[in-house]
Amino acid sequence: MKKRCRWCGSDPLYHAYHDDEWGVPVHDDQRLFEFIVLEGAQAGLSWLTILKKRENYRKVFQGFECERVARFSEGDVARLIADPGIVRNRLKIESAIKNAQGVLDIQEEYGSLDAFLWRYVEGKPIQNAWRCLEEVPAQTKRSDQMSKDLKKHGFNFVGSTICYAFMQAVGMVNDHTIDCFRYVEIANLP
Repeated sequence: MKKRCRWCGSDPLYHAYHDDEWGVPVHDDQRLFEFIVLEGAQAGLSWLTILKKRENYRKVFQGFECERVARFSEGDVARLIADPGIVRNRLKIESAIKNAQGVLDIQEEYGSLDAFLWRYVEGKPIQNAWRCLEEVPAQTKRSDQMSKDLKKHGFNFVGSTICYAFMQAVGMVNDHTIDCFRYVEIANLP
């Protein structure tokens, strides 16, 4: 039996996410935007809830193509609020649209969302060495700064805790505990 980070419990969907995605460095703007939207949607809910709705999010948010989402209208917001396949919270839905517009601004200024975000870790993942889940922080000075800077670009639902969860998810930090089988695998990724 593989030893995993304690947070992922026993659900097979959680295991697949933990084993295949969490902590793997992401440099694709579309996938980075997807994680920004999903982390924001997760606020106040369990990540498992979001994982279960993820495929529908991909469908209704046009594959997370920023250019398309940035043009969503009030009619699109109404359509999304009625969709039980996503978190039907108006503020979270509207934030996804605002965040898409923010991504377009960042891409114009920095060349890519990837270039903008990865500068918070000097372009390479931070390799932490936590012994247990209780040592893992909920936010850091880097996530504080990311949150402030994203808000300056018009983003919503990007508080420091959400930004740190995002950093963990997209591999900007390796927060697998050292007893987890993925810790060394992630640390050895190029």
